[in-house]
Amino acid sequence: MSEELPHNVAAIDLGSNSFHMIVCKLEKGKLHTIDRLKEMVRLASGLDDQKNLDIKTQNQALKCLERFGQRIRNFPPGSVRIVGTNTLRTAKNSREFIIKAEKALGHPIDIISGIEEARLIYQGVANSLGSNANSRFVMDIGGGSTEYIIGIDDIAQVKESLAMGCVTVSQKFFKDGVISKKAFKKAVLYAQQKLGPFQQQFNRKHWDEAIGASGSLRCIHKVLLTMQWSNNGITQEGLKKLVAHITQHNHINDLNLPELTKERLPVFLGGVVIIYASFQKLQIEQMTLSDGALREGLVHDLLGRIYNHDIRSQSIKTIAENYHTDIVHTRRVAATVSYMLNQLDSSCCTENSKTITQFLLWAVSLHEIGRNIAHSQYHKHGAYIIENGDFPGFSRQDQQLLATLVLSHRKKFSASYFKKLPEPWNKDTPYLAIILRLAILLHRNRHTMETPEFKISIQPEVITLSFTNDWLVTAPLTDTDLQIEARYLHAAGYHLIYA
Repeated sequence: MSEELPHNVAAIDLGSNSFHMIVCKLEKGKLHTIDRLKEMVRLASGLDDQKNLDIKTQNQALKCLERFGQRIRNFPPGSVRIVGTNTLRTAKNSREFIIKAEKALGHPIDIISGIEEARLIYQGVANSLGSNANSRFVMDIGGGSTEYIIGIDDIAQVKESLAMGCVTVSQKFFKDGVISKKAFKKAVLYAQQKLGPFQQQFNRKHWDEAIGASGSLRCIHKVLLTMQWSNNGITQEGLKKLVAHITQHNHINDLNLPELTKERLPVFLGGVVIIYASFQKLQIEQMTLSDGALREGLVHDLLGRIYNHDIRSQSIKTIAENYHTDIVHTRRVAATVSYMLNQLDSSCCTENSKTITQFLLWAVSLHEIGRNIAHSQYHKHGAYIIENGDFPGFSRQDQQLLATLVLSHRKKFSASYFKKLPEPWNKDTPYLAIILRLAILLHRNRHTMETPEFKISIQPEVITLSFTNDWLVTAPLTDTDLQIEARYLHAAGYHLIYA
């Protein structure tokens, strides 16, 4: 039976400054926005000197998420995509917060890398503007990071995420709202130094039009229009007038700028510094504004997953090709994994079967990429590449799961590999890894002969393999490999029974 498509979908962006939610109706493959929610939480301001998120900020954020959670409480699994950005990437105690946040929302939260955030932002902008043959430069100023992207149509070609945002820059240089020309100059120099290594990549000569995509940039745009310092987006001349106005005052409360709300005021200067430094460093003359941003990119990415156009599958294919994997061998192992999964029920796993199959087959495709570095310990090389690489479409948790499967597909089988995974994967993944190990073991010869028919069953801590027609008698190498495998698994508390 085919899965029933959801009627509504939602995307939530847990940003370092604001939390955003968009709810869309899904109709004939198209999205129609029916609701938006936004609350300024300033998550980044809750990071202490040890990079831990303080309890007060956590509680404030959780109250917001309880309100968001009420709106999406009855949405089915797979119809909501929630991501955390720079602050949740940075916070050492983010995992304990995420557990509480997932309970409030009723759906899982993915932590995404800065590069993945940039890709999704570009998707949101591209889908809001439509097709365009021009090369676009897109910029998004968040609370803790700023993303720079160049792309054409809906393809982001160059992506970068810098660890500076409107909250962090405001706190660093304008503590308690105090303004001085010296502090402003130091802040601009700081932002330009951050951007310096990427100046040539994003210079004006490499794109045709500049587009801004964040609350900070929209606020700056409104201020410039209202003060009549610009009549066509954000301009270099308008920013100079805004900076001159700001540096005439000693405190943010004295700025008296229409369209600058009390909510936005504490982080306004950080945003101005970043866009002013970017205009100077990259020789930007003028920038228009887009309504689309990260949450719109998320919901379009979710649409692709629902309609089996998951960018993650393309990423896996590209990475496997880049590392010159043996595609024929991979297909054989994948067929055996599928053969085993078709025999198993959900007794050994709590995640849905589609997700389990997807991740196992991705792990099959990547399990030998480490061979491109060295044959010795290649599973460790492969796991490192997966956990630390830029994989379009994947969250950090996704990559950690794939890396764990690849790390545990051969040699020592340690329970410690799985403890760092979030629930329920910390309980499910050992069984997935065992399935992967057995499928690879059965194809050690790497020849075209078909694997014999066999039956597999998995109960808690017990795995049973039964081959037909005494096949193992004619396959002494496989018999020996299974003996060794049984010892590996026994050391980790699992029992492999085979005959």
